[in-house]
Amino acid sequence: MAVQQNRVTRSRRNMRRAHDALVAANPNECSNCGELKRPHHVCPSCGFYADREVIASTGTVDLDDDAA
Repeated sequence: MAVQQNRVTRSRRNMRRAHDALVAANPNECSNCGELKRPHHVCPSCGFYADREVIASTGTVDLDDDAA
């Protein structure tokens, strides 16, 4: 079991934790639909990324009758 050799002071402990703060999200506006999305991610509402459709929306998928 690990046991510390010397006491860690409040100052040194807090200096170590200086970079642990959470950063707020930085949403961008989708160029296709205008909804907020995460940068460098596919838009969850329309499925577009960098002005091209990556994920087809459920209304545009055309399935054969006998395939289902």
